Amino acid sequence: MVKILLVEDNEMNRDMLSRRLIRKSFEVIIAVDGVEGVEMSKSKAPDLILMDMSLPKLDGWAATKQIKADLETEHIPVIAMTAHAMAGEREKCLQVGCDDYDTKPVEFPRLLDKIKNLIGEEPKK
Repeated sequence: MVKILLVEDNEMNRDMLSRRLIRKSFEVIIAVDGVEGVEMSKSKAPDLILMDMSLPKLDGWAATKQIKADLETEHIPVIAMTAHAMAGEREKCLQVGCDDYDTKPVEFPRLLDKIKNLIGEEPKK
């Protein structure tokens, strides 16, 4: 079973997205801030990380930089999740090490395709 680390501080977003991912047979673990996300990327060994970019304690940009700078976690694909769809936002996320980028509100089929492309597995439809 593919394990996804969802790093999201908004309870409604966490609940909605985690339930939908679980229904698609993913194992979902949750971190509520960037510090916890970095820690869980090491301790829980996820196959992929969905990283909100606007987080308390440590934002998603800094958390992703730390994850990608660590030999233990640098291989884990990270999808940036942000409500900011301004020009240059995608490039900024990719520059810090994110492997892909998606906007909120989440368009679930599109997100599933991005997950599949990064982990090489077909999620259940």
